[in-house]
Amino acid sequence: MNIAVVGTGYVGLVSGTCFAETGNNVICVDIDKNKVERMRNGEVPIYEPGLETLFERNTKQGRLKFTTNLKEAVDQAEIIFLALPTPPGEDGSADLSYILGVAKDLSEIITDYKVIVDKSTVPVGTSERVHEAIAAGISEDLFDVVSNPEFLREGVAVEDFLKPDRVVIGTESEKARSVMRRLYEPFVRQGNPIYFMDERSAEMTKYAANSYLATRISFMNEIANLCEKVGANVDNVRIGMGSDSRIGKRFLFPGIGYGGSCFPKDVQALAKTAASNDYEFKILNSVMNVNMGQKTVLSQKILAHYGGDLKGKTIAVWGLAFKPNTDDIREAPALYIIEELLAAGAKVKAYDPEAMENVKKEFTGDVQMVEDQYEALIDADCLAICTEWSVFRTPSFDVVKNLLKEPIIFDGRNLYSMTTMAEKGFRYSSIGRNVVES
Repeated sequence: MNIAVVGTGYVGLVSGTCFAETGNNVICVDIDKNKVERMRNGEVPIYEPGLETLFERNTKQGRLKFTTNLKEAVDQAEIIFLALPTPPGEDGSADLSYILGVAKDLSEIITDYKVIVDKSTVPVGTSERVHEAIAAGISEDLFDVVSNPEFLREGVAVEDFLKPDRVVIGTESEKARSVMRRLYEPFVRQGNPIYFMDERSAEMTKYAANSYLATRISFMNEIANLCEKVGANVDNVRIGMGSDSRIGKRFLFPGIGYGGSCFPKDVQALAKTAASNDYEFKILNSVMNVNMGQKTVLSQKILAHYGGDLKGKTIAVWGLAFKPNTDDIREAPALYIIEELLAAGAKVKAYDPEAMENVKKEFTGDVQMVEDQYEALIDADCLAICTEWSVFRTPSFDVVKNLLKEPIIFDGRNLYSMTTMAEKGFRYSSIGRNVVES
């Protein structure tokens, strides 16, 4: 099939590359000329495991191409995916200006039947607004607008796309349904479902799924905070809860809050949708409040240990991305923690396998980036762990202890066993567990 993908951000580039991998001809469109030129030269602009191999293979074989010319891409395509940013506005609602702007452009260049697919995460009712914008310039017989929300987890997005748990398609057009079924059938050969529903339900499904997962995270963080107060161990609580088949094991790990491009924005947007419809979504408002507070729990532990004064202290930070296996720092808890440490007078030395270049843009000159996780420990007073990269899970604790001024670790991801930390002689403060004193 011939596909155009408008927008080469995280969702657009993964989608376009994976569609090409299954034999489709894909043209990705972006207004950033430099970015398009870099991709034409074989450069993948984001870090996502497995993406570079597919990108290279499909560009070399001519199935994946890039352009700044929307008309060139649309003329050749039977399906047009809109994978454009929907950043939160000042009031928390999703900004649809990019999507509606492209919809207006499409109304001026479509000449034969196309399926227009909202791939971006968009509020309920967006497909109707896109339909209206396109119908203002062309006959409604020439297009259908479909909602097809993405459910990609950064770090495993390629696997998620190629082997989806489910595909959700919102359309009431039989013609569009036939086209979308033909497109997605190769991805569900193992029997996972394609769910067809109305457009509004498809749009709501995405927000409901992400908001529920964010709620689980915030709930466990509240449990962890209470465990510290009453002397319980959140690891044991988590295992006991997760063994209940009604609950399950996933998204029950406590930590320093959720971040990234999806959960913060989607929870906020759904709460705003509720407010716009005269409904107070109390749970989501609480989820956002809990998460914002949780992002600074680790820095508050550090401040408390040093009596609130970090002048002259150097803090080593392992992990900057909002989660492992990505370079995405959007709403990353590490950024909030670093801001508090700097404001209290500390110096920060940081290491992350992929995200350091992005953080340099946020903290120019304020944070010393180093090339190795152990280099961050040299002359540091303590270590703060903010992202659970695999490389941090089994360090040489003897080296860590020798490099730090004092054997003190503040672990925002509960990577280490309390028994090991006690045996190695560390003061170890984590989330939802008793402090191990050296």
